[in-house]
Amino acid sequence: MIHLHCDVAIAGAGVGGIAAALAVARNGRTVILTEETDWIGGQFTSQAVPPDEHGWIERFGCTATYREFRNRVRTYYRAHYPLLPEHRANPRLNPGNGWVSPLCHEPRVALAVLESMLAPYVANGRVQILRNHRVESVQIEGTDRVSGMTARCSVDGTEVLIRAVYVVDATENGDLLPLGGVAHVTGAEARSDTGEPSAPEVSAPGNVQAFSVCFVLEERAGENHVISRPERYEYWRNYVPRLTPPWPGPLLGWAGLNPRTMEQMRYNFNPHREKPGLFSGLWAFRRIIDRAQFDPGFFPSDVCLVNWPMIDYMEGDLHSCSESERLRRIADARQLSLSMVHWLQTEAPRPDGGVGWPGLRLRGDLLGTTDGLAKAPYIRESRRIRAMRTIREQDVSAKFRPGDTLAERYEDSVGIGYYRIDLHPSSGGDNYIDVPSLPFRIPLGALVPRHMENLLPAAKNIGTTHLTNGCYRLHPVEWNIGEAVGELTTYCLDHHVRPRDLAADRMTVSAFQDRLVKRGFELAWPEDLNLDDGDPHAHAR
Repeated sequence: MIHLHCDVAIAGAGVGGIAAALAVARNGRTVILTEETDWIGGQFTSQAVPPDEHGWIERFGCTATYREFRNRVRTYYRAHYPLLPEHRANPRLNPGNGWVSPLCHEPRVALAVLESMLAPYVANGRVQILRNHRVESVQIEGTDRVSGMTARCSVDGTEVLIRAVYVVDATENGDLLPLGGVAHVTGAEARSDTGEPSAPEVSAPGNVQAFSVCFVLEERAGENHVISRPERYEYWRNYVPRLTPPWPGPLLGWAGLNPRTMEQMRYNFNPHREKPGLFSGLWAFRRIIDRAQFDPGFFPSDVCLVNWPMIDYMEGDLHSCSESERLRRIADARQLSLSMVHWLQTEAPRPDGGVGWPGLRLRGDLLGTTDGLAKAPYIRESRRIRAMRTIREQDVSAKFRPGDTLAERYEDSVGIGYYRIDLHPSSGGDNYIDVPSLPFRIPLGALVPRHMENLLPAAKNIGTTHLTNGCYRLHPVEWNIGEAVGELTTYCLDHHVRPRDLAADRMTVSAFQDRLVKRGFELAWPEDLNLDDGDPHAHAR
């Protein structure tokens, strides 16, 4: 076994983990970052999901380092790609012109940018990244303290024991919480636990938002790129989700439900004739390369990232099962995604009355995989700590704050964010929950466990509920959470204070907030916000 030491050990090099590592390193402390795959970046890269953001993101509403990431993505395209002059000069360049996001871009570009942001600290030794390492155990001292974690390399089986003053859980599923004995919840809490009007009467720990295995397509008209019939194709071809309200037909189909109204709708898909603009169709939804913005002929096709309702896996969660069952469910979700590809190529009804687009081609090379699918499943909901403060539905939902334009104004804010309360269909049979929220703050108390001294969350595992996770789970919020936790650990190291004690003292919280502001954090929304401008899809209008 290899023994390593650092100030802060971080499990998970996703969005929150990288932001935490950057904060620790810039404050002169050492950090060891483990990552299960060979790509850092989580949602941006190994999960292949372009950023979901609010309508104000180009002007305000994120940390300075998140804005730096966004700027570097655009700079990368301008420096290395043959953009047409008018698009190269566009300060709000959107490489894919996907209507879901103002910055739809390739996972490989996000990977290059994130690696470049960490590179100076890797070079000076403050950051060490252990790729292909999964944490298997957490070393516990007494009842409320950990001393480190043990990770195993998936390539050669080597074990690494990492000793640290602080251990940070930035994994996608909150994997360190049960390993470290941190009090936590999964799935939906009971109404009696949270007081949330929309919570169920009885808790449902296995009722978790669907996860998805994304993939990338291009369209080569006149060519045949049909993949072999997936092993589970017959099952998934005829699968009808067991949901309330009911789904209007087989999951692999164009019939669906409007997430906001629950009215039946039909999805549009046409790689040849989709016009740009809001809700234009699935081809342009998360498109990551719009070939019209580049030199004529440079790209033979647009490049489309598929993260659609048809690949939402609802047949079980990843938190309340054995390791072998977890792996089986991920493998089954990969079968669902491959089945979707085969259906698109061979059976999907076309607008011209025909069926299938055999020219649709999987681009696994853009994802670093051989099967054409993303390296890791896209996780929407994690295990969550029982925190000093729990963010509840009534704190952020517009329905329960009539006449207000902002969510609860937490005095211990460590950042801000905004998105609708957006829950996908769940493993417990719930259909979409997609309702308005209000621009919110991230309270420090939600980042601090009630009873654990030095194991902190830095992703989707903070003190939200099943419901409020729906608006706190997006890219810029997770980045802000991770960066705040990185700052918190170094502040506590510098001032010899425990996170619990800091969070409980108003004057110390204020001093910590001053430090955050100097680092480029925004802690409060303007009181005169026009909420119409904050629609996550406002840029596409």
